[in-house]
Amino acid sequence: MLQYFLVWFYFMGLRLNIDLEVFMKKTYVLLVSLLLTTVASSAAVKTTKHAIKNGETLYTIAHANHTTIEEVRKANGLKKGEKLKLGRVLTVPKDTYFPNKKKSSTKIAKVTKKASPKIVKHKIKNGETLYTIAHANHTTIEEVRKANGLKKGEKLKLGRVLKVPKNTYSPNKKKNTKKVAKKTSKKSTKKLAKYRIKKGDTLSSIAHKHHTTIAKIQKDNHMKKGETLKLGRTLKVASAKKTRPKKVRVTKKASKKSNKKLVASLSKLETVKLKKQVKVKKKKSSSFSLGDIFFSSKKTKVKSSRITSLAKTKLGRRYVWGASGAKNTFDCSGFTTYVYKKNGIKLPRRAIAQSKYGKYISRKNLQKGDLIFFDTSKRRRGYVNHVGIYLGNGKFIHASSAKKKVVITSLKNFYAKRYKGARRPS
Repeated sequence: MLQYFLVWFYFMGLRLNIDLEVFMKKTYVLLVSLLLTTVASSAAVKTTKHAIKNGETLYTIAHANHTTIEEVRKANGLKKGEKLKLGRVLTVPKDTYFPNKKKSSTKIAKVTKKASPKIVKHKIKNGETLYTIAHANHTTIEEVRKANGLKKGEKLKLGRVLKVPKNTYSPNKKKNTKKVAKKTSKKSTKKLAKYRIKKGDTLSSIAHKHHTTIAKIQKDNHMKKGETLKLGRTLKVASAKKTRPKKVRVTKKASKKSNKKLVASLSKLETVKLKKQVKVKKKKSSSFSLGDIFFSSKKTKVKSSRITSLAKTKLGRRYVWGASGAKNTFDCSGFTTYVYKKNGIKLPRRAIAQSKYGKYISRKNLQKGDLIFFDTSKRRRGYVNHVGIYLGNGKFIHASSAKKKVVITSLKNFYAKRYKGARRPS
């Protein structure tokens, strides 16, 4: 074909009276350009078809095929934020991303400019912490510390201006296919069981009984946030399978030896207990054990009254978010931890953690000194965010963010609707 093509060009050149050398040079240039176009077309990007599976994202698909998210979007005409449908077939470019290739100095300069985060000046207000400041600016506590030369445990002063990096924390980029596999495996081990709502039940108590979360119960039953529970309604609840402990075969010789060891250890324990009891009788203890406060029938009223009386001494003290007794200031969970700590009980710091600590108590069986929990969020998100101490006669004491101080409030109207349960630490 090329021979015929050259002969045709030769005769055309003769007809048009063109110099042969010039003519041959032009034909050579033309042939080279044709060859380059054919090579470029042959070296076009390879693509594969991929059907979207459960748990996959654009990042996982692009990563598996050594390409970028933008190229996958361009190849399929996808917009930013567009949801992926299960079973949809995408055309995915292959092997277009080569991070090990050396980039030019101009590109490196551009990347360094983009990589440098924006820094915003922020003046510290009352009640703010490093966590709240970092969370509001989508960054981490460590980066805020580095930008301002802060040490761990250093106190923040009101009015101090901090340099805060913006938008440096992106948790969605760290998702792997392994995490997706783990989630699917967890879902497969759980079966949906039917549960009928009884009086005094809440989403948190039902989730705790079945070893699941409030969010999963809402998803399985198509419930909206803040939806009230009706008595008698049956819910689908995913409960995890309990693994049975493996039976261990023990020989007669081994069992005899173990029995002897158990007898010896029990005798030692009894002698230690007797010594401890003698020491306890000699010393008058100022703190109270959990059993003294909540389980001894005779002393329960005395101990619970000491908790409530100590709580009442803090009436009118100022509410400060994150405070737990420093300068006689408290927030709701800081107030309960302070009162219980003075009576020999260590509680978790946050209200949601306290709602899972100790023995669950129904509303009918509330006693003085019990912890009671509420959801005071505007949209009723369904989780505990407030705690107080029950005083009896339908009243409780708590550090109120609305009143900005420690107050006694009736367990009616607003708080009756937002009631989430009660606990007796054990």
